[in-house]
Amino acid sequence: MSQTPAATKPSAAALVVLGTGTPNADPDRSGPALAVVVNGTAYLVDAGPGIVRRAAAAQRQGIEALAPKLLDKVFVTHLHSDHTVGLPDLIFTPWVLEREKPLTVYGPPGVKAMTDHLEAAYAEDIRVRVDGAEPANETGYRVSAHEVDTGVVYRDTNVVVRAFAVPHGDWKVAYGYRFEGGGRSIVVSGDTRASDAVVRACNGCDVLVHEVYSAERFVTRPPEWQRYHRAAHTSTTELAALAARAHPKLLLLYHQLFWGTDDDGLLREIRAAGYTGAVVSAKDLGVY
Repeated sequence: MSQTPAATKPSAAALVVLGTGTPNADPDRSGPALAVVVNGTAYLVDAGPGIVRRAAAAQRQGIEALAPKLLDKVFVTHLHSDHTVGLPDLIFTPWVLEREKPLTVYGPPGVKAMTDHLEAAYAEDIRVRVDGAEPANETGYRVSAHEVDTGVVYRDTNVVVRAFAVPHGDWKVAYGYRFEGGGRSIVVSGDTRASDAVVRACNGCDVLVHEVYSAERFVTRPPEWQRYHRAAHTSTTELAALAARAHPKLLLLYHQLFWGTDDDGLLREIRAAGYTGAVVSAKDLGVY
């Protein structure tokens, strides 16, 4: 399956990539965030910087489910800052834009403390908006945080969402998620080194969204960073072998660490490692 133009109306289930970025401040790649859109409802994964404006851009291109005031559910893979610094944006901006429902957050242990502290940090903003002249509602800024375990973490008439544990460096708990709904299965690896858990979660899934770094450019990194990335992330070579076992209908490269190469370079590395399935290197606002 190839990338569809962002302006194309999603089918019953679509994956919208809001941001593909990393901690590197690449102006062309917003912070890591995805939206699984099923029957007109958006289910967000992670909240990197710029998430609400990227959602607004997707709405402008025809995906009405990503109108900011409709953003009310997010599944957090882990608590690294590049995946969570958009949480205050996701909590407060849609509220200012007339969201009335609280934001529901699902994630690993610690996510409730994080959202509680964010509400406290913006207490004066909340007071001024609610008690002042601004016609703000008293519900849309609130957060309902759920610290989840592995297995089914969410279910409604559109989707079933399962969390699975992945190994990500020094984090005690990090998750990937599998979404089933709208006739499709979409698996998001989260940040992880190559893991059998992702293979099991995908097992022929429609789309496997997996983080990746350039194996060729890895050798140019300082030794201390090589140690970190080897323990926390997945190289193109490792991902090619993993995907050959997982058999996704589409492998979508995400959260790409280029280190001087580009999308075509990553795809060339994947192919050189022997992967023959459909593969795309994601870009912001791509729809798959």
